[in-house]
Amino acid sequence: MVETNESVADQVIVALQTVVDPELGIDLVNLGLIYGVEMTTTGLVTVKMTLTTMGCPITDVLQQMINSAVLKVPAVEQVKIDLVWEPAWTPRRMSRFANIALGYHG
Repeated sequence: MVETNESVADQVIVALQTVVDPELGIDLVNLGLIYGVEMTTTGLVTVKMTLTTMGCPITDVLQQMINSAVLKVPAVEQVKIDLVWEPAWTPRRMSRFANIALGYHG
């Protein structure tokens, strides 16, 4: 069976759900930090994401965790992280799960 880029992208999202922000204890997907995933036919996955704040002290740690998680997806050969600041992250990007877990009611 040949996997489509879409199914690989879905697998990458599942893998990203295992990357937990060490400060907040919630995964990056539920925090709303992942803006998109693209994959080329050569196995390069680009993860478009943001952080809750510029100058986040754990940026390098998160990038290592992302690389490790995404490279476990069978079709992935290489990972690129595209760190963006637009649109800006707000708590409204968090999932219902993250809102409940963090006690956010905004």
